[in-house]
Amino acid sequence: MLRAASVVLILVLSLTALMGSQATAMTLAANGQSSYAIVVAADAIAPEQTAAKELQSHLQLVTGADLPIATEGTVPAGHRLIFVGQTAAFRGAFPDEDLASLKRDGIILRTAGDRLYLLGGRPRGTLYAVYTFLEDVVGVRWWGSRPDECFVPQRPTLDIPDLNIRYVPALQYREAFYRGALDGLYAARSKCNGHFARIAPEYGGHYHILGWCHTFYQLLPPDKYFQDHPEWYSEINGQRTCEGAQLCLSNDQMRAELTRQALAWLREDPQAGMISISQNDWGGACQCAQCQAWLAEEGSEAGPVIRFVNAVAADIEREFPDTFVETLAYLYTRQPPRLARPRNNVMVRLCSIEASSAQPLESGDQNEAFRKDIEGWCAIAPQLYIWNYVTDFANYIIPHPNWRVLGPDIRYFVDHKCIGLFEQGDSGCAVSDFPELRAWLIAHMMWDPSQDDQALIVEFMQGYYGAAAEPLLQYMTLLQNRLTESGAYLPCYMRDTSPWLDLTTANKATELFDDAAARVQNDPVLAARVRRARLPLDHNWIQRYKSFRRLTDMANMPFRGPSDPAAAVDEFIKTCHGFDVGQFREGASFAQYEPVLRGMFPPPGQQPQAPQEVEGLQSSQWVDLQQYDFNLHNLGEWVTIVPDPAASDQQAARMPATHTQWAIQYPVPGDLGQFGQWRCYVVARCDARVPSGNAFQIGLYDADSRRNVAGQTVTIEQSSGGAYHTFDLGTQHLKDGMYFWIAPMKNPDQVDAVYTDRIFLVRETPSQ
Repeated sequence: MLRAASVVLILVLSLTALMGSQATAMTLAANGQSSYAIVVAADAIAPEQTAAKELQSHLQLVTGADLPIATEGTVPAGHRLIFVGQTAAFRGAFPDEDLASLKRDGIILRTAGDRLYLLGGRPRGTLYAVYTFLEDVVGVRWWGSRPDECFVPQRPTLDIPDLNIRYVPALQYREAFYRGALDGLYAARSKCNGHFARIAPEYGGHYHILGWCHTFYQLLPPDKYFQDHPEWYSEINGQRTCEGAQLCLSNDQMRAELTRQALAWLREDPQAGMISISQNDWGGACQCAQCQAWLAEEGSEAGPVIRFVNAVAADIEREFPDTFVETLAYLYTRQPPRLARPRNNVMVRLCSIEASSAQPLESGDQNEAFRKDIEGWCAIAPQLYIWNYVTDFANYIIPHPNWRVLGPDIRYFVDHKCIGLFEQGDSGCAVSDFPELRAWLIAHMMWDPSQDDQALIVEFMQGYYGAAAEPLLQYMTLLQNRLTESGAYLPCYMRDTSPWLDLTTANKATELFDDAAARVQNDPVLAARVRRARLPLDHNWIQRYKSFRRLTDMANMPFRGPSDPAAAVDEFIKTCHGFDVGQFREGASFAQYEPVLRGMFPPPGQQPQAPQEVEGLQSSQWVDLQQYDFNLHNLGEWVTIVPDPAASDQQAARMPATHTQWAIQYPVPGDLGQFGQWRCYVVARCDARVPSGNAFQIGLYDADSRRNVAGQTVTIEQSSGGAYHTFDLGTQHLKDGMYFWIAPMKNPDQVDAVYTDRIFLVRETPSQ
């Protein structure tokens, strides 16, 4: 267990302040000896018995004293008493205390004479009371889920101040969706109780949302019902369909069958606490006359949903009065309705997927639309559940500096009727951006949003990283300030840091991590933690190596990145696996990403041949972009990387002619614009089945103006024959927010596939 000197000092100072401000009520241990026994009720439930054992084991580690555990009525004579759980002794001492109002998780910590009472609601409250006592009074810290991520102070003499704490958390459902945070023991000690936490019954269990989400087709699967009841599914363009569709929410027969299935789920798991009755994860709302009439009245697609869910919830309430019926306010249903009002047992789960983490939800201009919606729902809903997105699902392993908004956003949610919060982080990845800090901070803020989130960050960094904390905190401040200065939007899907992280900041960030590593180089535990924390910055250098190198050549700037990028890739891959990396983005394993990483920097003998258009130019005068530089969407289906001897580097990005998706894209780095205008070329070809016709489309899209600033349709005649052809998109002033794209034309009878070799850009001189 970690017992770093800096951590001991911090905790001793904080505890000294606590003891100095309150009179000592009792001494639980003196010089490693104790006269106290731990007492549980005769009818103690399993989590209360666990709470007693957790208290016993931790007090032994702290003081050296082994306190016995006894049941009320069997306590050996001569012992002072710590009562754990809803004991008869507590009820007798405090007969007016309303224990039912503690609900499932509320806590009481109270001293009276030489007695200490630690108890709470059932099933989890007593456990939480013990964990609160151990953390806030004794000084124990559980930084993470591993045994070596626990701090236990050494206090052979343990004095306890007067305590009179009664607390019921505003958030009844709390989930930090990170890999370590889903460990059952860590989740219990962090007072998280969400759907995915693997908490055993003896540790209080957790909420189980039946169906979790997107349950329309779980409850009424089309392969079972559609043939006989097409009218139960969406009417779209005059036809009933179950493809990319929803349910016909105005159909009473459909609602009766869905309710029957939902009740069957609940009867199998009556203690779940919640059931999801929610839209599928796509659009396709019903366009039938009745659904459209509801929509016209409500002014939002959420209106038909709430009307439907209210009716289902009314039937569920008769048999399961304490169960919440959850539904989504997500994408096309995010806007609150004009007339419908959720019932008291309906919980609207509002999703922040479009929001920016660069600014607080409460005040940031970037989040005005979401803020308007949450305040609208708050005005009409009895309670809310928030699904908040706190990571980058397109790339877990890059810097994502949203630390300043995590705490304020949680406070904002609680201030707007939120009683359930799912903070969706990167649970599939072990080497993301400070996941241990995020899980710990989020858990503590969900339990008590009144805490100072920035002080908690400092406490964690000092406790977890020891002597490396100072430069790492400077690193975090550096990145947060740069993000703010850039004015960039920080969504939960961003491939790389190009919209906000510049070379100067990346250089300084590297210096700070070098400093952090040097400070703990003689401590293997802390050195490993710093090394793991550095991986997102390492990945940033790999991803943006070419653009940063180009900037150093053009602007004569310092470069603190790797001197050998291919070797850096090898080291990065090896180190990631050493920390059991898992996924690199949502739904994709790191192993799938490795070929992309290795393909970024081919060996010297395999460097692509320069196009004839750049003959005689220096490397600073043109930019070569190969398939591993592209954003490849739906890799493996819409586009794949294949060997191709005709390509400049013997590989190409292949798209079958079975779709029209812009599956190959290249976002323009913001730094290119400062170096004048660029002539833009796409090198591609097609394998055709016929001699003529349209083959594919190419273009340069400006997201700010929402239009193509350049583009053309390429014909079979222009692009077939096995050889690659160069297509000129003209001279452009490139800027952040633009991206190149290539797309097939969904004509498989004419074209087999489209192949893209490269995009290259030639810098125009001022005289041109």
